[in-house]
Amino acid sequence: MFTLNKCLVRACHNLSISAIDENGNITEEKCYCLDHSPTPGKIQQDIIRYIQNNEKIVGLTASGMTFKDLDLSGKKLYGCNFMHCTFTNCHSKDLRSRMSIFDDAVFTDCNLIESNIQFSSFAGCTFSRVLFTSSDMVQDNFNGINSIQTSFDDSDLYNSRFIKARLINTSFRNCNLKKAIFVEVSQENTSFKMSNTREAIFTERGSELNLDLGDENETSVRGDIL
Repeated sequence: MFTLNKCLVRACHNLSISAIDENGNITEEKCYCLDHSPTPGKIQQDIIRYIQNNEKIVGLTASGMTFKDLDLSGKKLYGCNFMHCTFTNCHSKDLRSRMSIFDDAVFTDCNLIESNIQFSSFAGCTFSRVLFTSSDMVQDNFNGINSIQTSFDDSDLYNSRFIKARLINTSFRNCNLKKAIFVEVSQENTSFKMSNTREAIFTERGSELNLDLGDENETSVRGDIL
């Protein structure tokens, strides 16, 4: 996992950005957060270069950074921290992530198609025109996300959580939703066609599957599932 070094500014409670040494390796050296760094441009360039030059990335902290036009295809992220980051026009295929945190990040015009992302957190993220198509996203946290014109089609979302998510023009067609949780979601023009919605959880009436939702709740709770 990423280090929990605090920013060198004593009054700051943010985690420091990962320091990259002259050989292009992540160090455990204590550093500043992006807001207090005396050379924020250099730090961001160092981290972007590190991501571009390495296929396997372990324990990187890049909280608060902005990434644009970045290709993450084939990258393997293990225990990385991308909280509060902004991703614009970033594309990837076959991205692999384990135990990484993207909480409160903003993704715009991005795709992560055919990716394998497990035990990772996207809580509070905003997704605008994002493609997760044909991905394995098992036991991930999407609680409180804002999803606009985004597709999870043909993906495995086993045991992932979308509690209190806001879903607008979002598609979950032909997905595995077994044990996925959609409690207290707000949805507009959301499609679950051809997905196993009866094995997902849409209410707070316990954790039972195969919920018997009556006609009255068919549209408001389950959306377009037929």
